[in-house]
Amino acid sequence: MLGGIVLLGSCVQWLTGMGFALVAVPALVLLLGPTQGVVLANCAAGAICVVGLAGGWRRVRPRAMVPLCVAAALTVPVGSWVARRLPPAALLAFMGALVTVAVVVVMRGTRLPALRGTRGAVAAGAAGGFMNSAAGVGGPPVSLYALNAGWTVREFVPNALFYGVVVNAFSVAANGVPRLGASRWGVVLAGMVVGASVGKVLAERVPEQRARMLVLLLALTGGLTTLGKGLWGLG
Repeated sequence: MLGGIVLLGSCVQWLTGMGFALVAVPALVLLLGPTQGVVLANCAAGAICVVGLAGGWRRVRPRAMVPLCVAAALTVPVGSWVARRLPPAALLAFMGALVTVAVVVVMRGTRLPALRGTRGAVAAGAAGGFMNSAAGVGGPPVSLYALNAGWTVREFVPNALFYGVVVNAFSVAANGVPRLGASRWGVVLAGMVVGASVGKVLAERVPEQRARMLVLLLALTGGLTTLGKGLWGLG
């Protein structure tokens, strides 16, 4: 099951340029627990972003990324602190709620004047850093910033990958690495490789808009399931 979750997350990441954390985190936290699920998602998502950035790093916009990354560096420790102090059931509910709200906001394509310019970048970076270290999902705030800043898909993808590398590196530094045996690490790596191969093939055949909607629906389902389990545990 672990390999299947990572495979699916890796596949949708390569298929749409986004979505590993949204799809994989709810399933990983249900399988491994909130803490181990998040740190594994941080490690896997960071590795995928590094590989994806290799071919597009020249299109990264350093000036635009500085406020995003600096703000994330300041809020990653806060997210880790919050996650460590919540009871398991409350943490599951918190993560499920974050994923669900993030997916709904992205699906609606919300436009907010506050998410423009340097202030918007700082707000998006701060929110993304907190969400990434606390719940493993840091991409939606940056997606909303890019939407409100008028970035094209060609501009967004390499910069989102760069942000993913940075914020996941911060999160791994704050949360540590997952405690998995050698066999489980092998399963994770195999899932990432196979998922990338499948995603690249599907990317040539599946329309981008349809693929993104499928990713968001999967993420919404996972978020609601995690939220429900957390609320059940609290009850």
